[in-house]
Amino acid sequence: AAPQIGVGLRVFTYDVDGVSGHLVNPTFEPIGDEEQFGPEGCLSIPGLSWDCRRKRHVVARGWNMYGEPVTIEGSDTLARCIQHEIDHLDGVLFVDRLDPETRKRAMAEIRAAAWFGAPTPVVKVSPHPMHGKAR
Repeated sequence: AAPQIGVGLRVFTYDVDGVSGHLVNPTFEPIGDEEQFGPEGCLSIPGLSWDCRRKRHVVARGWNMYGEPVTIEGSDTLARCIQHEIDHLDGVLFVDRLDPETRKRAMAEIRAAAWFGAPTPVVKVSPHPMHGKAR
């Protein structure tokens, strides 16, 4: 997701089981009520994962880099990825979706991680003009 790398755009890329692409300004809807429960991790929380409940099947809609509409239907891992990345664009980390007991354990493990409390990386902005393109 763009915000994870300091880019203030509502876009994410994905590469799951041979299916890859990107979505700009995405939304998603579940297909049916079936859920999945399994391990989930995140680049924002390196080296740690916990079981998280997600919808098993989703359809996501957005646009490609040319402004053309894109629809992606995913199940299992792709559905989890779509939900996870759109959560990032909405300012939600997957630990916010954990059940209370698991979230409490997750927060303790995060605080105990070697990287916890390390200085926040500095995001540098290009000194070159962008000529109206995304920053």
